[in-house]
Amino acid sequence: MNYEARHCTHCGAALLPITLAEDGGDKERLRCPACGWTHWNNPTPVLAAIVEVGGKVLLARNAAWPGKMFALITGFMEAGESPQDGIAREVKEETNLDVRATTLVGAYEFLRMNQIIIAYHVVAEGEVRLSPELVDYRLYDLPDLKCWPAGTGYALADWLRTRGHEPVFFTAEENAERRRGLDEQPLLPKD
Repeated sequence: MNYEARHCTHCGAALLPITLAEDGGDKERLRCPACGWTHWNNPTPVLAAIVEVGGKVLLARNAAWPGKMFALITGFMEAGESPQDGIAREVKEETNLDVRATTLVGAYEFLRMNQIIIAYHVVAEGEVRLSPELVDYRLYDLPDLKCWPAGTGYALADWLRTRGHEPVFFTAEENAERRRGLDEQPLLPKD
């Protein structure tokens, strides 16, 4: 189930699919027939961190994920913060680690969730203490990392290439096994 805007945030009237001329031509969007407000449905910015601690990469498991599924540290960017500040905040909140250096890896589409992922490599230090949102973590040497065929997995692959490692992706069967049970929970953030 996906949440959809149903009412105008300005006047509360029910939104309707209305076609209007825009810069790129006619476009149907949910619009308010009473006051003209448009629900743009723009993608949400999500921040992701390839967290390097002591030369190893930290992958974590969300409490709602299957036992074999580990991924990057991610979180939503908040109003009033830069992406760099946001990823440092997320890493601190979720792992207790302090970010010492931040490098942009790239931006990645995640159409299924209507998100744009802004991925960073961060060098962090400190003692790992997971937030209640996370239940486990693992530290990997670069040659032992496997990438997954989705948003943050592509970011990890791109970063590995910058480190001289050709990324290895999970096979379709391996990825299905690591995700087993996740697809029954469509409202949870996925990698």
